[in-house]
Amino acid sequence: MNCPFCTYDDSKVIDSRDVNDGVRRRRQCLKCGERFTTYERLQPGSLFVIKKDQRREEFDPQKLLGGIRKACGKRPLPAGSVEKLADEVEAELYRTGKSEVPSTVIGDMVMERLKTLDHIAYIRFASVYRDFFDIVALKNLVDGLANGEPVGPPPKNQLPLMPEDTLERATRKTRQTSIK
Repeated sequence: MNCPFCTYDDSKVIDSRDVNDGVRRRRQCLKCGERFTTYERLQPGSLFVIKKDQRREEFDPQKLLGGIRKACGKRPLPAGSVEKLADEVEAELYRTGKSEVPSTVIGDMVMERLKTLDHIAYIRFASVYRDFFDIVALKNLVDGLANGEPVGPPPKNQLPLMPEDTLERATRKTRQTSIK
């Protein structure tokens, strides 16, 4: 370990402590005597994504997070829920123990979680991921959500877009109009 002060290449460990995802070490340079802290974390092996055109590229957690953020943009979601979702998907990918994962598997994992997190984000992600060629296929997906196909109600931790009483009145008006 090179000293950040004098760049000497040797130091002694004064203190070690376990932290959330690694080890924190307090070190002292053997040349200048300055103290500094290092953090050691286990770095998982390389994971490659097999794209639809059979290309392989290294898994990029930031790319995954960016795609999820786009789908969840301007949605009333609890703070940190998007990052948590991305972390869960990444952790599950590494738990599989495989070195190569098809992009379709990653997309399905994200969609499964978005379905329980936010229906609109789910539709947004699906519209890009499933690469709908016509409006009918997208409409079928939306109708499935609207008809209550195995999706369930919006999650309890999702913040409302409008007050409940306003939503109930709007729903009643829509139902009355469709009955006529």
